[in-house]
Amino acid sequence: MKKRLYRFLIELTNKKGVSRMLKKFAQSKLSKPLIPSYIKTFHINTEEMQEDVRSFNSLHELFIRKLKSGARPLPAEPNSLVSPVDGVIEEMGAITRDKQFTVKQKLYSVEEMIGRSEIVNRYIGGTYIIIYLSPRDYHRIHSPADGTLETQYSLGSTSYPVNQIGLTYGKSPLTKNYRMISEFKHQYGSALLVKVGAMYINSIVMLEESKEWRQGDEIAYFSFGSTVILLFEKDTFIPDERLHPSLQVKMGEALGSLVKRKS
Repeated sequence: MKKRLYRFLIELTNKKGVSRMLKKFAQSKLSKPLIPSYIKTFHINTEEMQEDVRSFNSLHELFIRKLKSGARPLPAEPNSLVSPVDGVIEEMGAITRDKQFTVKQKLYSVEEMIGRSEIVNRYIGGTYIIIYLSPRDYHRIHSPADGTLETQYSLGSTSYPVNQIGLTYGKSPLTKNYRMISEFKHQYGSALLVKVGAMYINSIVMLEESKEWRQGDEIAYFSFGSTVILLFEKDTFIPDERLHPSLQVKMGEALGSLVKRKS
């Protein structure tokens, strides 16, 4: 029961008024007494936090916590692409020729999710990885590779849950929710980083940073429950063999390698 309550405070609900009320409570000092219980319920690692737990004045401050410097060392391999977030891989696979991908046995339209045909066409036949961030996860977003931000824009307004229930029974949340889409150019091509917002809340906070991305640099954070989607052009990314749906990954952990396309 307690875990369910905390999930509501982070993922919000399918009622606009209730979502706003929960958001207001989570960001207020009234939620501070819940912090110790929240940490215990979700087994949050306090050793890697930059701040002392006692410094948080609300549940929301805990939720958007930062990590200590060096808490997530990056791989030494120069072509590695790392996870931009902590979370669970919900699904991964190939983007079909008819511009679709599958999540929880439901077909999603890449064109609807991205909204720009000239961008979508570059990713046909490529690879996608969907990572869901649970209430226990670190919710800051980092650059998965060195690169240059080429395009960034938002789509969508209303939102539906992005947890497993939402993905299974919701109204196509990955293509209808508020989302921020970033396309960046890396050494072998381009990739898309799609950040999907929470219930009725623009929960994506972009940071004022240079367009020159460096692997591991913080580029944004989620205020509430969320999901990220990575899309790669065909033949530019090889996923690590250990990756599979339900695998827990950490920010900075290698997801695979960027490769040069064969001519």
